[in-house]
Amino acid sequence: MISVCLATCNGERHLRALLESVLGQLDPSDELVIADDCSTDGTLELINAYGDSRIRLLRGERRRGVVANFGRALAAARGDIVFLCDQDDVWLPNKRSVFLEALSDADLAVSDCQVTDASLNVIAPSFFVLRRSAPGVLRNLWRNSFLGCCMAFRRTVLVRALPFPDRLPMHDTWIGLIATATGRVRFVAEVTLLYRRHGANASPTGERSHFGVVERLMHRIRFASALCARLISLKLPQRPGQA
Repeated sequence: MISVCLATCNGERHLRALLESVLGQLDPSDELVIADDCSTDGTLELINAYGDSRIRLLRGERRRGVVANFGRALAAARGDIVFLCDQDDVWLPNKRSVFLEALSDADLAVSDCQVTDASLNVIAPSFFVLRRSAPGVLRNLWRNSFLGCCMAFRRTVLVRALPFPDRLPMHDTWIGLIATATGRVRFVAEVTLLYRRHGANASPTGERSHFGVVERLMHRIRFASALCARLISLKLPQRPGQA
């Protein structure tokens, strides 16, 4: 069973294109878990109009922000394979098959994507090239390569990543670091997504950060300390070949 976890907040403008591209790749037994962060536009009405039994809508009672909202969706997921999903993007038809193949020998997979403008005109043909994406804990503490809308992972990663630590800067970086530190991660060169950037996205990933130097440094320290604490709490047995 696949769970797709989507966080929404006033996403009516681009949401229909995203939902059509996702639902077309889900089996009857799969689920799309949508956590809504108190939308005030037509987001909820659009979702409810589908009447699709695969959609599970979690309504927010108060505004929580993108990290906590994704946390709600992930905590409710029931699948063995979990996809992260943003409200602005479009899945390409190969997304499901590419990730299921990649996860046959990995715990978490990250695919490439094309960066587009609001009208889906391609700005950058490869996010991997734009971001200089690469695996590794230290590499991704310094320069994050884990883009949530291009990630899927096994339930074992979800169990280790939840609950999110307090004051977590971003959920996808955290999940990627957990998977890297405790399992096998694959970066897949195939493009599986149109990554829409329109100036009002919840995350500035791939663009110039709006955080100052000190704030960015504090984010790295927070990720590193939270990762160390989580690894200690997990008390995982050593994998073969580990010293």
